Amino acid sequence: MTPPHRTVLTLDYGSSERARRVERSVRPEIGAIDGDRTTAALARDGAVLEVTVEADDLVALRAGCNTWSSLIGVAEAAGGD
Repeated sequence: MTPPHRTVLTLDYGSSERARRVERSVRPEIGAIDGDRTTAALARDGAVLEVTVEADDLVALRAGCNTWSSLIGVAEAAGGD
């Protein structure tokens, strides 16, 4: 059953190489940090990276979005730029 709440974070990096570096930095976290109420999926099409966060409730959705925004920010700062 699909969780009732979903957000898609879409990030356009302007270059496929930059998007690939960020994707490779955060991909190991898919499945590793999912909780009982939240899951995430990662997809990249060229320079565009998408993180889809699904959750059973809005509190879990907010927490998942915060977590993935932080992970993406760290990946960008550590060499995704």
